[in-house]
Amino acid sequence: MPMRPEPPHQHGKTPHIGVLLCNLGTPTAPTAAALRPYLAQFLSDPRVVELPRLLWWPILHGVVLRLRPRKSAAKYASIWLPEGSPLKVWTERQAALLQGYLGERGHQVQVRWAMRYGQPSVASGLDALKAAGCTRILVLPAYPQYSAATTASVADAVFAWGRTVRNLPELRLVRNYHDQPEHIAALAASVQRHWQAHGRPDVLLLSFHGMPARTLDKGDPYHCECHKTARLLAEALGLSREQYRLTFQSRFGRAKWLQPYTEPTLVELARSGVARVDALCPGFACDCIETLEEIALEAKAAFMQAGGREFHYIPCLNDSTEGMRALTALCEQHLAGWPTRAVPDPSAAEASRARALAMGAQE
Repeated sequence: MPMRPEPPHQHGKTPHIGVLLCNLGTPTAPTAAALRPYLAQFLSDPRVVELPRLLWWPILHGVVLRLRPRKSAAKYASIWLPEGSPLKVWTERQAALLQGYLGERGHQVQVRWAMRYGQPSVASGLDALKAAGCTRILVLPAYPQYSAATTASVADAVFAWGRTVRNLPELRLVRNYHDQPEHIAALAASVQRHWQAHGRPDVLLLSFHGMPARTLDKGDPYHCECHKTARLLAEALGLSREQYRLTFQSRFGRAKWLQPYTEPTLVELARSGVARVDALCPGFACDCIETLEEIALEAKAAFMQAGGREFHYIPCLNDSTEGMRALTALCEQHLAGWPTRAVPDPSAAEASRARALAMGAQE
């Protein structure tokens, strides 16, 4: 395997510390042409589709990549922002703010962002940090709950990059933050702020991204971590078990997925007489097609058509103050022990002491 070229070495250069914020990925445009390579990369990942390649490859290239790009493009077009994909826009803002928040806390770090699928890639983000002189890098996957299909896939990309690097930086990888107190507090604050402006619902729906049910049987902790996030958030909000529901969305294919499913649950709630539902997606760090189109549009339509009267989607943490403070605290926890704070310049310190002595002599 060919090695990547090393950046020029400079003796005496102060080493830097980097943070790479990684999200799932997004196409470059809401078109079938842009969706096709993105979906091909995403659905070719064996962490995402755990089927034998001989079985999956003909389905992927013969059916899925011929039909799904056009359908997905229409969905992306319904939520596309002037600046681009919401996931890209929010991830980029989070990275910029994270650098600022860490700087305010006295940490000298360089923050970049990357996508597991699409651009900028994990490899290009690591290359950029290494070229900037970073000898220690913290990789922060933007997934509160651990799953092999998400967090471990980011680790795969990091390790694949590492196999092509001669002079490896020291690496750390955040595994999860599903029960981080600051994260739970940030989620609770966003819900309470919404309720202050719009009143309280009959039921708060907590919808997490779905995973095949077999992943739980095989030992993936994702299902359990989703339940813990929901329980801690409900406790922070003072909700009884009857006042909230945990569901799973984004099913694909005919296999059994983690249950209960989001849309059927909403239909059931509406038919049982529940008038208002507020929905929150605590498994997403920022808004994307799964939240803005699947929940705020499709799930709302299903609830209203089944007899519901009012449906509110509560946005993800995105670039909110509470959310950024939680990410900052998470980084501080995982950066502990690395020299992120400015080291005093010995010559400047000596000059300062000399001025102090001179002022003392004059007095």
